[in-house]
Amino acid sequence: MVKLPGRLAAACLLVAGSAAAQPAATPAASVQYRCGGGRTVSADYFNGPLRTAPDGRPIPGGRVDLVLGDGRRLSLPQALSGSGIRYANADESLVFWSKGDGAFLEEGPRQAVTYANCKAVRP
Repeated sequence: MVKLPGRLAAACLLVAGSAAAQPAATPAASVQYRCGGGRTVSADYFNGPLRTAPDGRPIPGGRVDLVLGDGRRLSLPQALSGSGIRYANADESLVFWSKGDGAFLEEGPRQAVTYANCKAVRP
C-alpha cells in the first residue's frame, strides 16, 4: 500500500459515528518509510472520533503510532493541519507530518527535523 494521497487521507479522515466511540484497534493504514541518513519510520494510522478546536474548527480524532529507527515508540494524536496530515503531542515538541507518500518528524522546542525526506516504501 503506498501512493497514499487518496487512500491514506480518506482512511485518516474517516470519523467514528459518535464521540463516545473507542479508537480503532486495527490500523486504517500501515506504512513503512525510508528517510534521509538511512533512518526508518513505521507508522500505523488509526481513525478516531471528531474533536472541536477552541475556535470551532473540527479536528479529526485519529492518531499515529510510530516506531522510529532508533527504537523509540510514539503515539501522537491527529492535530489541525493546513495541508497534509499532522500529528502532535500536547506541547508540540514532537510533530509528525504526512502528505502523499512523504513524511517527516520534528522534535524539540525549535522543531528540528530529525527524520527528514521520508518516503513510503513500496512492498
